[in-house]
Amino acid sequence: MEIIISNSGDIPIYEQIVTQVKNMILTGALHEGDALPSMRLLAKELRISVITTKRAYEELEREGFITSFTGKGSFVASKNTELIREEQLKIIEGHLGKAVTAAKSCGVTLKELSDALTCLYGDD
Repeated sequence: MEIIISNSGDIPIYEQIVTQVKNMILTGALHEGDALPSMRLLAKELRISVITTKRAYEELEREGFITSFTGKGSFVASKNTELIREEQLKIIEGHLGKAVTAAKSCGVTLKELSDALTCLYGDD
């Protein structure tokens, strides 16, 4: 499992870990039942505090992406298709929000934007 951390950005390190692990699960790079590195090992590899990895794992568990067992470790949870769908919709809505803002700023009408989206989506 390869996680890349940036200390120069505004995003907290634990959030960077959460986002990257979620993406690995959503894209299929990590599968149901796959073991995650221990909190200590991940902290050592990333040269960060164990408290930071603990917070990331707790967030992932709270959101249903992983399950943790005392003495055994943390594992990718069984895929909840509704949870994955909601996560993807949230990402899509963010992108569409940016498109709407850009469209409004240059005078593109809702009809024109809708037509462009329909064309891009491929349903004629």
